[in-house]
Amino acid sequence: MSFFKPKKKNPYGWFGDYKNWGDLVALSGGYEAEAILNKTKEALLKVKNGEAVYERDSVLFDKKIYPYPVISALLYAAIECGNQLNVIDFGGSLGSTYYQVKDIIPPAVRLHWSVVEQENYVRCGRAFFEDETLKFHFTIGESMAAKKADVLLLSSVVQYLEKPHDFLEEIKRRDFTYILVDRTAFIRGDHPDRLTLQIVPPEIYDARYPAWFFNEKRFLEHFSGYEIRMEFESFVPGEQEMEIDHRKMGYDKGFFLIRR
Repeated sequence: MSFFKPKKKNPYGWFGDYKNWGDLVALSGGYEAEAILNKTKEALLKVKNGEAVYERDSVLFDKKIYPYPVISALLYAAIECGNQLNVIDFGGSLGSTYYQVKDIIPPAVRLHWSVVEQENYVRCGRAFFEDETLKFHFTIGESMAAKKADVLLLSSVVQYLEKPHDFLEEIKRRDFTYILVDRTAFIRGDHPDRLTLQIVPPEIYDARYPAWFFNEKRFLEHFSGYEIRMEFESFVPGEQEMEIDHRKMGYDKGFFLIRR
């Protein structure tokens, strides 16, 4: 007779169906841990200084994975804007996407990239990463006052906002010509938005976050004045099919939206 031990379930990933953001923040600690910022800073400094190739979520990689749909959308916008590319990267960390794509943007394109982030990230970005092209701002309004942007980039950020639908209505009023949504979490089927607890594997960093999975149809209702020019899967392995409570219920996806 043989005995089989049940397979141990992965303790990391997305869990629960919570109703109250505040209670979940108290449970998880939120996104503002200084250790996460410091790890991201050290990783991106190595990329900036040519000591590493690519950083994602504070982790260094020896080979760069390019987000080709994002790059193609940025190049489309640059051509349409007369070889100018003015981007607001909301929730863009310390410039992760900028360092990922900048070597694919031709020198003929006049590039301006503004990261809008939490206060501690902006102060760190200004101290260690800001230059003629890459800037850091506290709000979208502050960034737009400094340099009007044509492209709003939302990469793996909307699902981490307390009131994401209020935010989407706010940016719609900003009247961006292009909105580029990337690595955004959705729930399969015609289910309502679901608020989960994300537990990050310790090899990335020790953290727990509140994280939304959106109803895709409801999410897109915010962009009734935009044409969906392109929709695409996440470029990150594993994000095309995501588990909630160990069930395949979610997926990351992106959209390139053009104002009509």
